[in-house]
Amino acid sequence: MDGPLSVVLKFSHGAQMLAAVGIGVGFGFALERGGFGRADNLAAIFYGRDFRVMRVMFTAIVTAMLGLYFLDLVGVVPLSSIGLLDTYLLPQLVGGLILGAGFIVGGYCPGTSLVAAASGKIDALLFIGGLLAGSLVFTLGYDSLASFQNSTAMGRVLLHEYLGVPSAVMVFAVVLFAVGAFFAVGKIEAAVRRSLKP
Repeated sequence: MDGPLSVVLKFSHGAQMLAAVGIGVGFGFALERGGFGRADNLAAIFYGRDFRVMRVMFTAIVTAMLGLYFLDLVGVVPLSSIGLLDTYLLPQLVGGLILGAGFIVGGYCPGTSLVAAASGKIDALLFIGGLLAGSLVFTLGYDSLASFQNSTAMGRVLLHEYLGVPSAVMVFAVVLFAVGAFFAVGKIEAAVRRSLKP
């Protein structure tokens, strides 16, 4: 953990690791309490029955975005000090499709599978086994995949820079999109519930 917070607070390496463990345990507990340790709750989004995953993710994204925007605005956490992975458009699109397919089939993402496994769920242990097997296959085949993995490199990309709009406009657009999405999925859930009634 080497983010702006640890730099500002001058955390030692040991303190950074303790903070990471504490945050991880707290986050895992919150996920379990929110029902994110159950595959049926997570996969329900793909059937239009329950959009809690989308609501939580959008809320987290918007909260983090607003927090970082205003912290950058007042000079506490400059965005340039935050490490971002470079964008490799095609490999990351393919990776996202593979992750999404695994999510639909297995009912978990990598993080929620660990939460479910900690709660003793057997299906989560099988999912983690598949995750490790897939990682091993990728590692063993890396030499033949390396050229694809490094293709379509775009460097460090921020959406507002890519679209050529001010960051404030992008922040406002994302907030509007999130509010609209919350309204839309509420309507979808209601329609699906009505269609499932005998």
